[in-house]
Amino acid sequence: MKKYIIISLRLTLVFIIICAVIYPLLIAVIGRLTPGKGKGETVSVNGKVVGYANIGQRFSGDRYFWSRPSAVNYNAAGSAGSNKGPSNPDYLKDVQAHIDSFLVHNPGVKKEDIPAELVTYSGSGLDPDISPAGAKVQVRRVAKARNMSEEQLNSLVDRCTERPLLGMFGPARVNVLKLNVVLDGR
Repeated sequence: MKKYIIISLRLTLVFIIICAVIYPLLIAVIGRLTPGKGKGETVSVNGKVVGYANIGQRFSGDRYFWSRPSAVNYNAAGSAGSNKGPSNPDYLKDVQAHIDSFLVHNPGVKKEDIPAELVTYSGSGLDPDISPAGAKVQVRRVAKARNMSEEQLNSLVDRCTERPLLGMFGPARVNVLKLNVVLDGR
């Protein structure tokens, strides 16, 4: 019996060292090698931080590309999805409200041409990215509000599109904050 208790205590001590010391230190070192040094990638304009590239933000003016809707009002302290399924009447009302709002601000766009991410909540409620199609469907509105050509904006969206990792991992995406910062800098 004593033999098994000693083995159990040794095994517990080994796993405590691995799980509570070595693993967190390894993750901290890896975090220091990432953009933002593990504190999040900030976006700055003229030396002033305007936001975090990995946290979605609300853009509501017609002069800006809009982010994906957030079930938590873009509050990073309360990351969560809506927890409502596609058959939930409240969820369907929210989606319809997003569609109606989008169509009011984007005349000429048909309901079936709106990418799903522009009218549905993400799992975290903080998704900073939209698809290139989600950005391009907004080009006409932004071009009109800024007196720019649609060709200029389509080119800007193409330049701000992040390709899949190694050309095959993940979808192409556009970080809305970065796109709007570049747009304001023009």
